[in-house]
Amino acid sequence: METIDVSTLNDWIFQNKAHVLLDVREPWEFEHCCIKGSVNIPMSEIQGRLSELDPEIDIVVICHHGSRSMQVAYFLLNSGFINRIINLQGGIAAWTEEIEPQMPHY
Repeated sequence: METIDVSTLNDWIFQNKAHVLLDVREPWEFEHCCIKGSVNIPMSEIQGRLSELDPEIDIVVICHHGSRSMQVAYFLLNSGFINRIINLQGGIAAWTEEIEPQMPHY
């Protein structure tokens, strides 16, 4: 599994690099703040919703600080996803500190 920092992810988004932003936080967390363009599939639902993800595209997994997303990233790797699975270091908390400080924090 790879990791990415928020600055590099911001560059990817700006460059329109092909990837999926998979936010595995709970719906209330996602509604409070999220990275534009993210898809919300809570960690507790990921196993039943794998068919919603393309296993051949880079997937950046996001949570609040990086722990849940790391667990989901390992799950995806063990579920046969063949392209890059990337964990966002520091999660949405780092994003709100470094990239979008005007975004609500929690």
